Amino acid sequence: MSNKLTLSASDRIASLLDDSSFVEVGAYVTARNTDFNTQNHETPADGVVTGYGTIEGRLVYVYSQDASVLGGSIGEMHAAKITKIYDMALKMGAPVIGLIDCAGLRLQEATDSLNAFGNIYLKQSIASGVIPQITGVFGVCGGGSTIIPALSDITFLVKDNARLFVNSPNALDNNYTEKLDTADASYQEQNSALVDEVLEDDLAVLGKIRQVVTFLPSNNEDDSNLTDCVDDLNREIPNLESLADDARAVLTHIADGNVFVELKKEYAKDMVIGFIRLNGTTVGCVANQVKDGGDVLSTKGAYIAAEFVNFLDAFGIPVLSLTNVKGYKATIAEEAGIAKAVAKLTYAFANATVPKVNLVIGDATGSAYLAMNSKSIGADIEYAWPTAKIGTMDPAQAVKIIYADELSKDGFDKTKVDTAKAEYTRKMSSAEASAKRGYVDDIIDSAATRKRLIAAYEMLYTKREDRPFKKHGAI
Repeated sequence: MSNKLTLSASDRIASLLDDSSFVEVGAYVTARNTDFNTQNHETPADGVVTGYGTIEGRLVYVYSQDASVLGGSIGEMHAAKITKIYDMALKMGAPVIGLIDCAGLRLQEATDSLNAFGNIYLKQSIASGVIPQITGVFGVCGGGSTIIPALSDITFLVKDNARLFVNSPNALDNNYTEKLDTADASYQEQNSALVDEVLEDDLAVLGKIRQVVTFLPSNNEDDSNLTDCVDDLNREIPNLESLADDARAVLTHIADGNVFVELKKEYAKDMVIGFIRLNGTTVGCVANQVKDGGDVLSTKGAYIAAEFVNFLDAFGIPVLSLTNVKGYKATIAEEAGIAKAVAKLTYAFANATVPKVNLVIGDATGSAYLAMNSKSIGADIEYAWPTAKIGTMDPAQAVKIIYADELSKDGFDKTKVDTAKAEYTRKMSSAEASAKRGYVDDIIDSAATRKRLIAAYEMLYTKREDRPFKKHGAI
């Protein structure tokens, strides 16, 4: 455990919100249960500080658990304060931010505590897709408490102090903490899709939450999430095509002020997700990351991308995809789940009704390309760089199949294969070939990517799209 200084529950709120903006709600609430020696314990605010304030002038609701009061455990009145905050936030259409440091169920309250957890889960479920929910984990978050950040949209952890687990490392078969600390923040960041980023200390997490809040609308009907853009709308980026395998760098270069807020960076190396601004408008980005994760789509990558697109669609945030993929990751482990994960990604893109732009920056091969927001599954605009390759398979492999019989014969002129490969690339796999068939709307110079994307989203600003009535999809 780290020896670095941590903030109190109240200090975390003060550091998170604009100066002097916090108004506490329920400050006099205490626990009602007096069984099992709880009558001997003071429970100020019943272990959670709740209220509202502002971030950059925008209303937010916040609760901050106090580990000094019965370990921050959740009991009847503790949960009642949190659900009250949710009720207020839903009425006002404002985000809820949870600052978690919780020992879990309050054992002294037994089924009252169990019911309390369920009440929080219900409010979070109702709020999902209506108001943003962001959590920061500063200490222990175990057992049923783990469902709270899992039901949230975005979660950050403190590097040394956060402990996130459903079952403790010592409770796992053939494991113990010293062997593999599955509750450690770094382990969770790399192995759990729940964690968006691990940061150095309390202040870093609180600063990150502030930054993310400024990128998000206050609710699913808020279309005023715009900032003034001081960057040049027509700024060109020379030699951007040289970064085709590093989507993270591409997104940073094209963004207003070169600011890219990435999520889940350590979880799926083949996929990059996060936020940028283009002309002051927040855009959610999904991109294949060849440099770090390879040129194929993985189960993990498809999963986090699908979940992120669903989030963007729920809150009316436009989608940008950068496609550079040749197929699917081929391992025994991947085979067990890749099809379902890609189906979820395909559905997420196809189902989203927000403005959707796809830019092919490298390879776009087979059905993996289709799943990455291709025009055929609903992209409003599809662009490609001149060097992009779009087709059913690698041209070299295609030619080997087409000329399989000839290649097996003695005396066949192998130079014909190279000629055929070049011809196949030009006629069947080039950006121009797809553009001629209407599958690509325009081939754009990479240096002009920023201004072309800005123009596309300006055109799509008033997009409205009706779909057949249904309660919800089932993919």
